[in-house]
Amino acid sequence: MDFDNKRPIYIQLLEDFKLKISGKEWLPGQKIDTVRNLADTYKVNPNTVQRALQELEREGLAEANRTVGRFVTTNKELIDKLANSAFYEACDGLIDVAKTLEINKEKSIKMLDEYWKEGENNERD
Repeated sequence: MDFDNKRPIYIQLLEDFKLKISGKEWLPGQKIDTVRNLADTYKVNPNTVQRALQELEREGLAEANRTVGRFVTTNKELIDKLANSAFYEACDGLIDVAKTLEINKEKSIKMLDEYWKEGENNERD
C-alpha cells in the first residue's frame, strides 16, 4: 500500500480495513490478523496498526477478545451501512466529474449502464 504523507497513516490503514470489511475480503466473524503481522504486511509501526484497530473497534466494526484476538463484527446492518457509505462517497466523485463535464443525470445513468454492461461482457471473455 502506498501511503499519502499528507494524511495520518493510521487513518489510511483504517480506511483500508473498512474496505476489506465492506468488500467482504474480511468476512463477518473472521479473526483479524495480529497487530504484528499486519504491521509487517503494511510495513508500518505496530503502534500505528494498533491505533487503526482500536478505531475500528470504537466504530463497532471489530470486536476484541483479550484471550483470542480481534474479530470482524457480525453486525450485518453495520457492514451494509459501511458498504453503502463507500458507494455513496464514490458517487459523489462521479457526480462532481459529470457536473464539471456538463453531463446531466440521465446521460450519466445511461453511460454508467453501458459501461457496466461492457464490464459484464468482458468478464465472460
